[in-house]
Amino acid sequence: MALPLSLSCVPLFRRAVFTLMCLVPVVAFAAESEKVLGDPRDPWEGLNRHIFAFNEVADAYVARPLAKGYQAVTPSLVDQGLANMFNNIGEVKNFGNDLLQGNIGDAVVDLTRFVVNTTVGVVGFFDVAAHLGLERESEDFGQTLAVWGVGPGPYIVLPLLGPSTLRDGSGRVVDSFTSLTRDIDPLSAELAVSGLDLIQTRAALLNADELVSGDKYTFLKDVYLQRREFLINDGQLQDSFGDEDFESFDF
Repeated sequence: MALPLSLSCVPLFRRAVFTLMCLVPVVAFAAESEKVLGDPRDPWEGLNRHIFAFNEVADAYVARPLAKGYQAVTPSLVDQGLANMFNNIGEVKNFGNDLLQGNIGDAVVDLTRFVVNTTVGVVGFFDVAAHLGLERESEDFGQTLAVWGVGPGPYIVLPLLGPSTLRDGSGRVVDSFTSLTRDIDPLSAELAVSGLDLIQTRAALLNADELVSGDKYTFLKDVYLQRREFLINDGQLQDSFGDEDFESFDF
C-alpha cells in the first residue's frame, strides 16, 4: 500500500526543515524582545544577543575545538582540496541563482566551472577552472531576492547558523533544495558530509578570530551586512573586509 509521503521525499526536506527550525524561534519570539538598542537594521537586538551568546558557547566548546583538531591533522593540500569540492557542489546553487537574476553569462561560467572541475578536476578536488580564468562567484537566493527588489528585513542571528537577515534566512531554505549532498544515503553519511563542510569552513576562519575588535556582536553584524551588500551589488560597493579572511566565509 502506497504511503502518503514517499520515503524518497525525505532527503529533499532535511535541509529546509533544519533551516526553518532555526528561523521559527527567531521570528516567533522576536516580538517579545522589547529592548531596542538603537540600530534600525537590528530591531530584535535583545533576542539576537541571547542567540549570539548561545552560538558563542557552542563555538567555544564544539566548533572551534573540532576545527583546530581538523587543522592540526589535515595536510594543506587535502584541506584546500576539500574546500574546492564543497565549492564545486555550490556551483549548482550559483548556476540556478544566476539564471534567476538574468545573469546568463555568469550562469554559463558556473556551469562550465562545474563540468570542468567535476571531470578534469577529479570531482572538484582541484579547481582547474580557476587556472583557465573562470573565477568563482558566490550567488544565493537571498541575493536573488535582493535583485528582485525584496528588502533585507530585520537582522537576525540564527541558532548555530549565525548572522543573517529575514530575507537571507528565507533564501537558505530555497538554496537547500539545490544541494547535491541532500540525496546522500544513508542519513548518517549525509550528516557526516555536512559536518565536514562546517568544520572545514570554521577551520578556514580560525585566523580571522584575531581580527575581531570591540563588541564582537556589533563587529560581526557590520561585517555580515557590509559583505552581503558587496555580494548583492557584484562588488560595485567597497568592502573593507573583502581582503581579509572573512572573504573565505560564504555568507
